[in-house]
Amino acid sequence: MSVHAVLHVKGRVLAGPDDVRDELWVVDGRISYDRPVGARDVRTVAGWALPGLVDAHCHVGLGPQGPVEAGVAEKQALTDREAGTLLIRDAGSPSDTRWVDDRADLPKIIRAGRHIARTRRYIRGFAHEIEPDDLVAYVAREAGRGDGWVKLVGDWIDREAGDLTPSWPREAAAAAIAEAHRLGARVTAHCFAENSLRDLVESGIDCIEHATGLTEDLIPLFVERGVAIVPTLVNIATFPQLAAGGEAKFPNWSAHIRRLHERRYDTVRAAYDAGIPVFVGTDAGGTLPHGLVAAEVAELVTAGIPPLEALSATTWGAREWLGRPGLDEGAPADLVVYETDPRADVGVLAAPRRVVLNGRVVG
Repeated sequence: MSVHAVLHVKGRVLAGPDDVRDELWVVDGRISYDRPVGARDVRTVAGWALPGLVDAHCHVGLGPQGPVEAGVAEKQALTDREAGTLLIRDAGSPSDTRWVDDRADLPKIIRAGRHIARTRRYIRGFAHEIEPDDLVAYVAREAGRGDGWVKLVGDWIDREAGDLTPSWPREAAAAAIAEAHRLGARVTAHCFAENSLRDLVESGIDCIEHATGLTEDLIPLFVERGVAIVPTLVNIATFPQLAAGGEAKFPNWSAHIRRLHERRYDTVRAAYDAGIPVFVGTDAGGTLPHGLVAAEVAELVTAGIPPLEALSATTWGAREWLGRPGLDEGAPADLVVYETDPRADVGVLAAPRRVVLNGRVVG
């Protein structure tokens, strides 16, 4: 049987950090490393190919005031796609984006359901706002709505304390995380502060978002429990502006936020050096624009993570962590082609030459 509409990717195919090949073929939307017999209408794309980039903390369907219309969510997803992001872990959204799954031209999304926060302890319109007695039930609900993940808000400003404090009593967090695991879901949590981390990690949490409060005494615990972090450094860059805006009313919180910002690179480098898994996430949605994945990779390099490891945090390693294939034989052909070697300069991620999604050149 003859094969039609074949895509030929040649040059340097980075199937893994140490697995570099000369070419691959895309047949019926899937990857093959064997030249198809009887191929016709072959289109050739040349350059340096990587697996489609991963944004492991992104909010499709979320705007500054909460959920957005489908047309706005579509533009968000298209912006990510044009930046080379073809796999998103949507770390909390109040919008139903299941319609995206029917669109072969939009990035694939792994959902974490809607954020679960303490009452009046998060951004209005973003989360379920509940009390600890209801946490297990809401975790079960969002585990059913998500794709194997649940998102908690682990800490936020406490107006009475005037600073960041943990959202959940340890017993409530432990019971909720156990319920998520029973249902086959992993749990992640938004955490800025230091004092929210130990209880969550010892309760069995799988990942911490932002992790600006990670301190030297907590690092061994993260390593022992295998807890990953997604630093979202492009978001942490906004901390000085946040601090300035809240200084008059919450001076302690503002000073705390500034300290977390000042040590952000040291925090991430210490985590990496100790062996804590670090992955790329932009926190796009809400107030941050989409399409920032290249900027986040560059921030990890600025923090001291070697370029190859920073690349892995948005490609090979991130896909393995999320249970999705890369440039594997028979896998969906989701890849990005660049003009030059991204291992030599991660800055080239900002200028994809071609974007291929489900075997089609879409950008």
